[in-house]
Amino acid sequence: MDPLTLSVISAGLTQVCNEMDLAFSRSAFSPVIAEADDRSDGIYAAEDGALIAQGEGGLPVFVGAMQHSAGHIIRLINEGAVAAPEPGDIYIVNDPYLGGTHLMDVRFARPFFVEGALFCWLQNTGHWPDTGGMVPGGFSAHATEVEQEGLRLPPVKLFKRGVMDREILSIIQSNIRVPDQRIGDIKAQAAALLVGEKRLAEIVARYGAETLRDAIALIRERAAERMRAEIRRMPEATWHAEAFVDSDGVVNEPLRIALAVTRAGDTLTFDFSGSSKPCAGPMNSVWATTYSAVCLGVKHIFPDVPINAGTFEPLDIIRPEGTFLDARYPRPVSGCAAEVSQRIAEAVFLCLVQALPDEVTAAPAGTSGNFALGGSDPARGTSYVMYQITGGGYGGNAREDGLSNGCSTIGISKTAPVEVMEQYYPILFTRFALREGSGGAGAHRGGFGVHYEVELLRGEARASFVMDHGRFGPPGVLGGGDGAPNEVRIHRDGTTTVPLHLSKDQGIALAPGDRVEVMTPGGGGYGDPLTRDPALVARDVRRGYYTAAEAAALWRVVLTGAGDVDDAATTLRRGVATGRADSQKKEGDRGSSLPRPPEAAA
Repeated sequence: MDPLTLSVISAGLTQVCNEMDLAFSRSAFSPVIAEADDRSDGIYAAEDGALIAQGEGGLPVFVGAMQHSAGHIIRLINEGAVAAPEPGDIYIVNDPYLGGTHLMDVRFARPFFVEGALFCWLQNTGHWPDTGGMVPGGFSAHATEVEQEGLRLPPVKLFKRGVMDREILSIIQSNIRVPDQRIGDIKAQAAALLVGEKRLAEIVARYGAETLRDAIALIRERAAERMRAEIRRMPEATWHAEAFVDSDGVVNEPLRIALAVTRAGDTLTFDFSGSSKPCAGPMNSVWATTYSAVCLGVKHIFPDVPINAGTFEPLDIIRPEGTFLDARYPRPVSGCAAEVSQRIAEAVFLCLVQALPDEVTAAPAGTSGNFALGGSDPARGTSYVMYQITGGGYGGNAREDGLSNGCSTIGISKTAPVEVMEQYYPILFTRFALREGSGGAGAHRGGFGVHYEVELLRGEARASFVMDHGRFGPPGVLGGGDGAPNEVRIHRDGTTTVPLHLSKDQGIALAPGDRVEVMTPGGGGYGDPLTRDPALVARDVRRGYYTAAEAAALWRVVLTGAGDVDDAATTLRRGVATGRADSQKKEGDRGSSLPRPPEAAA
């Protein structure tokens, strides 16, 4: 196939997915989809569900997971457990153990036919603000089985030959909160697939089915070769790293992710054996999410490799059976998609920064800051479920400081505008700002998290959150310091409390005037802080990011009363610090660029 035709077809397939993404967000009712873009759309192979194309604005964590869900739908159809597809059908599924993430991520799958034969699947995922369960929003920090997290749906036809099944819809609406909003999201999700069907049909009409099949195969083949070429740039070796989840929400102890990455030839092997066993609380990760987290971590490092199933063929991800990274029914999993997946990606970064130090960042904030608030609004006479996500600092890298208030590692979702949230819900954001000073020190410091407070204005509500990196901050690398950890404070009746599990709690009763305060993590620092340009440190102090005392403590940079660098004092102070560090190294105290929390080390 000539390169021009191949390029046009490849871009066309991606554009089909982009238009589905846009249609979904523009027509959805829930702010988490309409404003925050917590959704994704893609095209998947008819034979096995392999990824053909995904929208550029879709959540990366769904890359591998949606392949698995499409594959399970195909398998169940072939086994006769699910009815065979017909034109106009749309299957709905959110079962985490069938290629899903958590129950709030609801998938729709529509078969695409060419001349009566199944050609591929169009699929999308949208985060529904609520699917029932113990607490509004589904983020039950203390759940011990999946049934406590909400309604679990196997693949069933919600639309049959283009007509919605009202009986299935009534079952769904009877088991979730605020059902009138969900019907708006359901219709938006279905409409996005219809847009994809129309656009894909135009490509088929232009090039023909056979040419399109050949192009898809070639695109996949070339993506695999591109990834193999990137892998061959690494030395042949094995790298080890650890990442830690604060707790599972039930047992107040950290969970360990132990990763070994081996490059042999043009293959990378990922081995998570040695990670913690399945946990009691909702921080278990289903296999599809674990797989997807590795894929998106690698894709972060090699952003120029096109994204499809071929991209991940050179990755040998060993299924971590017997660990909390391979959850089986009935383990609760509400924290897997937004939190555990980011710890997995963090472990990938910490391994591969050793192989490609000039191309991989220090650890990012690594939490979506899942905050759900459910209650009733007496002024409107309605109930509501609010879902809030927030950004954090990215890690520094070899070229520059980390991004501040960046989206989560596993998503392109953004925080919904505070003005929109205040219009929808009886709340007031009394603060929303950068969390100055939260970036880890380094030659290139980490980016900053955010600091916000939400006050309940009227009615009664219950707050729940499943976050992470509250026990310890995102680790720096190559001598860099850790970013600031996540902090949550509840202000009620003139008192301030901190959750026992730091980043996880549920069902917190709020009355008017009560506030929830959240400070998200900063990114880890990259490289020795003593090699940072003193002028950059002085600039950060002038901007209010750090104090002069912090500049002296973290970077050994001394400033004059006017805020300028005192070159002589800085040189002297850095020289003394360097000498002390050299002495420690001679004594064998080399430290570690991959810190472990004291609890886990013990």
